[in-house]
Amino acid sequence: MNLQRLLTLHALITFAAGVVLIAAPDLVPGAVGVHVPPDAYLVCYLLGAAELAVAFLSFAGRNLRQSDAVRLVTWTMIVFHGCTAAVEVYAFARGVHAGIWANVTLRAAVIALFVRYGLRQKVQKGLS
Repeated sequence: MNLQRLLTLHALITFAAGVVLIAAPDLVPGAVGVHVPPDAYLVCYLLGAAELAVAFLSFAGRNLRQSDAVRLVTWTMIVFHGCTAAVEVYAFARGVHAGIWANVTLRAAVIALFVRYGLRQKVQKGLS
């Protein structure tokens, strides 16, 4: 595994999440027992759009060569997943189903991967 592969995999998974949030807005929240009525689908659509933007950044970041740019992309992914995990913990504290912990755990693993492959490994000539 290297950062380029991690960013590619991250882009694909994040893109899929964005598409699902837009195409089937009740599916992801329903997985943790949250019912989203059709008149509130806008929230899922906006989250889906954010996921698509993060997927684009991951995909575009695969080919960066400047170490500052690579670090910026890496930190953006760490902050995105860290903030998302934090609000998921907050949602649990406010009554969301305990199934949300699976997603919190997944995000922690993604953060660890970005720390390992994006921050701890010395990136020479960008991602090559």
